[in-house]
Amino acid sequence: MPRSKPARGPVTPLFTLEGGRLPIIALIGRPNVGKSTLFNRILGTRAAIVDDVPGVTRDRNYADTTYRNRHFRLVDTGGLDPTAQEGMLSLIRQQSQLAIAEADILVLVLDARAGLTPPDEEVVATLRGTDKPVFYAINKVDTPKADPLIADFYRLGQEQLYPLSAEHGIGVAELLDDLFPHMVELSEEETASEIPRIAIVGRPNVGKSTLVNSVLGETRVVVSNVPGTTRDPVDSVATFKDRQYVLTDTAGIRRRGRVERGIEGYSVARSLRAIGRSDVAVLLLDAEEGVTEQDTKIAGLVLKQGRACILIVNKWDLKADDVGARETYKQDLERRFPFLAWAPVLFISALGQDFLRGLFALIDQVYLSFCKRVPTGSLNQFFQGLLEEHPLPVRKGKPAKASKSAFMTQVATRPPAFALFVGHPDNMTPAYLRFLENQIRKEYHFSGTPIRLMVRKK
Repeated sequence: MPRSKPARGPVTPLFTLEGGRLPIIALIGRPNVGKSTLFNRILGTRAAIVDDVPGVTRDRNYADTTYRNRHFRLVDTGGLDPTAQEGMLSLIRQQSQLAIAEADILVLVLDARAGLTPPDEEVVATLRGTDKPVFYAINKVDTPKADPLIADFYRLGQEQLYPLSAEHGIGVAELLDDLFPHMVELSEEETASEIPRIAIVGRPNVGKSTLVNSVLGETRVVVSNVPGTTRDPVDSVATFKDRQYVLTDTAGIRRRGRVERGIEGYSVARSLRAIGRSDVAVLLLDAEEGVTEQDTKIAGLVLKQGRACILIVNKWDLKADDVGARETYKQDLERRFPFLAWAPVLFISALGQDFLRGLFALIDQVYLSFCKRVPTGSLNQFFQGLLEEHPLPVRKGKPAKASKSAFMTQVATRPPAFALFVGHPDNMTPAYLRFLENQIRKEYHFSGTPIRLMVRKK
């Protein structure tokens, strides 16, 4: 198969983007042609769920990546069925059409084994009117014996086709080489800038995707009354008052015994991974159903991974007429979440946008606490003052002597971690450590973030 090879070396981008925005390259095509497999292959990681069942990918799945030190944003889309008018396929089609509209470059993925099918031709017809560059990737060409399968696709009238195997990585470099001129170089300042990552987590059907869509002001993710609609964690960049945030919509986490093997199991695993790579976890609760046992387990997973946390009670518009409902719900939260007493609570309706100011104010507050570092001098001055009124617990000897030799330093952030150096670590009781944590929170205004205290022998 003849393939054109671009020259190696300096290449000028074919276009410039305003504000240093990354070019968006969208993978599109009908269901089950291997878009998610190609997405994972280009990223070099299993970022998207892959299965032989059509319709696994439903939302637009974004990832920023590089090739030969050039940067771009890659988008995986759901299978595009232009004829779908209702149900889940219609919602997936809308997401794919939005991805086509916002993309700068389109990669149409086709299945060599299936040949050029009528649905493929319908997808191609929808692209005829676009002035965006379109690259035709013929997937599942695994061996030289499969080369004759390419002939059918020349009926599209395209001079350049890209035969490849996303599963085995064959031919992917050739596609990326021709995409290379569309990618951009970023300065060190742009690549070093850090954006807070916010994971939206909770049980199925509590309104996570609705919340993300309301924040973004668009239908960014598929919303349906069917539990389990969201499968892949979906990253979106939101801007509020000139500051950017990465919002990750995650799949609903059900009780372990009810999680089915296969796609749902992968979805839940990726939700847990999304929590781990976030800075702040927004735990969404249902105002009508109240706090459930599964909510407490999800909160425990957030705490175990050491993430900052905000509790959001959604669908509160249904309780607006109940005067004492808010106080009752808060009391229930205190009873069910004693280990998250430091997490702020916000009551909202995700269907509107009135909550945005309050939500981002809390996110900024807890993110600042999550990343805060206290100078050692200030910390020990506070600590010694505290010890004068509340000496360290001792089993033998004099409390004053034990307290005088103790000191503390912060050893990490995200979350904040403190090392307490004492002469006899075994003397430290859980009750005293909880007291010390609460005093640190109060003195340095740590809100919405866990604090870790590690006792070390001096």
